[in-house]
Amino acid sequence: MTATLSPIVHIIGAGLAGSEAAWQVAAAGGRVILHEMRPVRMTEAHRTDGLAELVCSNSFRSDDAANNAVGLLHAEMRKLGSLIMRAADTNQVPAGGALAVDRVGFSAAVTRALNEHPNIEVNRCEIAAIPAEWGNVIVATGPLTSAPLAAAIRVLTDENALAFFDAIAPIVHKETIDMSVAWFQSRYDKAGPGGTGADYINCPMTRDQYEAFVAALLAGEKTDFKEWETNTPYFDGCLPIEVMAERGHETLRHGPMKPVGLTNPHNPTVKPYAVVQLRQDNRLGTLYNMVGFQTKLKYGPQQRIFRSIPGLEKAEFARLGGLHRNTFLNSPKLLDEQLRLRTEPRLRFAGQMTGCEGYVESACVGLIAGLYAAAEARGASLAPPPPTTALGALLGHIIGGHIETIEPGSRSFQPMNINFGLFPPLANPPTRNAEGARLRGNEKTIAKKQALSARALGDLDRWIAESFRVPAAA
Repeated sequence: MTATLSPIVHIIGAGLAGSEAAWQVAAAGGRVILHEMRPVRMTEAHRTDGLAELVCSNSFRSDDAANNAVGLLHAEMRKLGSLIMRAADTNQVPAGGALAVDRVGFSAAVTRALNEHPNIEVNRCEIAAIPAEWGNVIVATGPLTSAPLAAAIRVLTDENALAFFDAIAPIVHKETIDMSVAWFQSRYDKAGPGGTGADYINCPMTRDQYEAFVAALLAGEKTDFKEWETNTPYFDGCLPIEVMAERGHETLRHGPMKPVGLTNPHNPTVKPYAVVQLRQDNRLGTLYNMVGFQTKLKYGPQQRIFRSIPGLEKAEFARLGGLHRNTFLNSPKLLDEQLRLRTEPRLRFAGQMTGCEGYVESACVGLIAGLYAAAEARGASLAPPPPTTALGALLGHIIGGHIETIEPGSRSFQPMNINFGLFPPLANPPTRNAEGARLRGNEKTIAKKQALSARALGDLDRWIAESFRVPAAA
């Protein structure tokens, strides 16, 4: 893995996927030019010139490798020397069972590591077209690809990119939250990595307050769409809260505002009808993110409606919610199993553009794209990771794991978070516990997830040993 690579690998975009790809190529001994257009040209969502800036939530979701697919993906990436996971682990903030990070410290750690690596050159300029002389390229410009480059990609693919809207949740200054109304608690008092079991701020609502809140969401003035944006679908994993409310009056109570697993210490005998949760957003604990409150409300209505939440009447916002347009490729049609463009294999794609969704998933696809590019640069090949691993299961979805529509002219491929539904089934699913009793209900589900995770980690270890073993000396 440390052999000198001859051709330079050009990586366009230094978000999570591009940063991870650059690290993997450089760690393998390769030379990288990492092209990032910020701050020369900013996007609608970014606020800094930091590499791997987090523009939405600060959460990498569950870190439970035994019972959760994204936690398993964390573990697999750590085994492969992920820079993104290293930076996340060293900039962790309490978040119950989740891995959440101080977003400023996280981005600074990634930026510093890439700037200091002797094999990486960071080039701050916009790439409007991909030069023909670049022979080994990873395009990881993400959902906010600049218009000129997006147009160039459409020419190369002879296919319009699909698109959807992604919304950003507001961030509140903690000191402005009324803790005589709100309280600290994780659901079911669950203590995750770096947490105590009291990692979220909870704001309770009565039924009347909830109904008034939903009515205000539905009536609030929203961001206007341009004519060409009106038919762009949302990704279900990141719906604006008002769009969720439109799907049914009780939808929010069964989603981000569910009251389960929580007891209000200010009024322990009365169960809240709904609960708004806020999660720590920085290491200092001065900022809290409104969980699940992505929104396309205009700024004025946001402040008015969100200050109607008990405990947030005097809330001051470090950032209000926003809306940006995402694009992704029809990857099963356009990309091969090495993430190369079938019509121009010098180009690889990584990150959200490929049809994965989520920070961890984006970085994961950047990781494998970097490993593929590094192998190709030294004249070798790398077998895809086993489909039984989280990494392999996600790649399987991207290159053809979806079910194609039978409607002529329709395209069914959609972004996907990692989940156990993408994994091949177990040959022998567990049916009994350690004591020999038959597994039933939730116990059976848990045992199945744990078996899938154990299989994945074992298969990944074998793939790593086989793929990256050092040849014996002659």
